[in-house]
Amino acid sequence: MDEVIHARGHEHVSAEHASTFEVTTDDYLTPAGDCILAIEADRSPADFDPEFVAACQDADATITVTVEADGHTESVTGCGHPDLELTNERSAVGRTSDYVDDRTIMVGAEFAAEGFGHDLVAALADGAEATVTVSVE
Repeated sequence: MDEVIHARGHEHVSAEHASTFEVTTDDYLTPAGDCILAIEADRSPADFDPEFVAACQDADATITVTVEADGHTESVTGCGHPDLELTNERSAVGRTSDYVDDRTIMVGAEFAAEGFGHDLVAALADGAEATVTVSVE
């Protein structure tokens, strides 16, 4: 099962955060937002199908987030969690930890923002259009 988010990069995308990565519906980004990969997302976790949300709430679920921009693609895999709500109307956050709030779309991620490849991050920093696919199995 997949959910697809369309967003865009921004000049302040730095992808330096060590424990999270984020895609937001906000239309701005400050240099402090070092976990944010893309802004102006056309969807948030609150828009995800209830069946998709239920699948993510399985502790044995494998969740993969694939970010594609300007011909560069990177995927990160993590886990589902029974407490995942996916109800936030603003941001989707992947976490390397087990912390869960209404923005969390995966826990136990293999890496955070700082693990995304240089070429992808550079494309996002140049404002490239981004496609973010969240898959659960």
